[in-house]
Amino acid sequence: MVTGKDLLELGLKPGKWFKDALEHINANALEGEALHAYLDTVKPAPELPLLPEPVPYHENIRADTAVEQANIDYVKQSMARLMRTPTVVSGAIMPDACPAGPLGTIPVGGVVAARGAIHPGMHSADICCSVMLTNLGKTDPKTVLDTAQQITHFGPGGREVEHQFALPADIEAEMRANPFLNSERSLKMAREHLGTQGDGNHFLYVGVSAATGDTVLVTHHGSRGVGAVLYGHGMKVAEFFRRDISPDTDPANAWIPTNTPEGENYWAALQTVRKWTKQNHLVLHDAIAEKLEAAVQQRYWNEHNFVFRDGDVYYHAKGATPLDPKFLPDITGPRIIPLNMAQPILIVEGGTTANNLGFAPHGAGRNLSRTRHKYSKAGKTDEQLFAEETQGIDARFFFNRIDISELPSAYKNAEDVKQQIADFNLATVIDEILPYGCIMAGDWEQDAPWRKKKLAKKAAEAAAAADEQADGSALTVE
Repeated sequence: MVTGKDLLELGLKPGKWFKDALEHINANALEGEALHAYLDTVKPAPELPLLPEPVPYHENIRADTAVEQANIDYVKQSMARLMRTPTVVSGAIMPDACPAGPLGTIPVGGVVAARGAIHPGMHSADICCSVMLTNLGKTDPKTVLDTAQQITHFGPGGREVEHQFALPADIEAEMRANPFLNSERSLKMAREHLGTQGDGNHFLYVGVSAATGDTVLVTHHGSRGVGAVLYGHGMKVAEFFRRDISPDTDPANAWIPTNTPEGENYWAALQTVRKWTKQNHLVLHDAIAEKLEAAVQQRYWNEHNFVFRDGDVYYHAKGATPLDPKFLPDITGPRIIPLNMAQPILIVEGGTTANNLGFAPHGAGRNLSRTRHKYSKAGKTDEQLFAEETQGIDARFFFNRIDISELPSAYKNAEDVKQQIADFNLATVIDEILPYGCIMAGDWEQDAPWRKKKLAKKAAEAAAAADEQADGSALTVE
């Protein structure tokens, strides 16, 4: 009788597969060549080590200041580590590249192509973060922004039942059929979060086309809780594979092999989340146009935070705009690249070049983290900064709380990014949407219960310390 000890002596790696293999071996009395032939069909593949050298990647970025150079240096260090991941075949960084985590994490503005593998950490929790544009003709921009403010939803959570949009039956059916999406939690979020924009750098922007003078509505947001839950599941499954396939790979770069049932289901789940996210934009645009009684002249959209497939190669775009039509099955127009609330949104077109892998930047990117940017503005009030940086536009925060980490100075210089797009031949600008105004979430966390509790605790501690100091002073006087 063959035992687990016998398999270990043959140099095989133990695992759950031992149980089934031993049952089959002993049931069929396998031995000798027959035993080894069977084991070759069921034993795990050898572990994949990190590549000895980083796979070369395209650098479509330059620095004009010391701060930008420090940012780029970190991005390059991170890419050098990431590009040793065994699945990786090519990569690129865009002019908006900036760090997005510890060394080895794909940067914002990064594209990484992997063969036969989906890396959930390379698309991050904000799956299918995207932009949609609707041309509303000669409608008054202020009226559009006022109407949009009444309809849109920013901040945490979702819509109350009476304000929810209907979840399309085909999307619900796809979710129920997919093991990554078929949970009451995911389905609940799919209903509640439809027609919501979240927070951070997500926005609703109204501007005027430089080419036609038409008023244009642009929204920027992703898959909200639906995508976040999928990401969490994907990372757990990828980690399960990483431990067996490539334990030397950084956990952030773990992958799901695409030739497995898990890989097939995860790819299908990504497509369903993409469909849901497009609907998330669409319901807002349709509701605003309907309330305005405005005819839609033109509409198109593109994601910039997703996984795109070309044969057995999977392109992970962490904040990069796809240009090549092969990446976009429902393409209906050019691509959309926002910069910041006070600058025009670029409308571009292009294709695959020798250095862009078929992608362009997704925005302006950051040189400093949100926290470091806030520290850099010490000495001025939020109100002063807001007045200085939003002069000439109608900028609004949904929660009436200024978030200085979303003001224009928090981002790279828009003109520099635009110039680098041209210099590196990444895309061609065919129109610009000149800003009228925008809505962003704002610093809603100022009023969050956890922050109020934290501030109350600090105030209580300060009061207790003051009382103690007063008591000590009184004793000294006595």
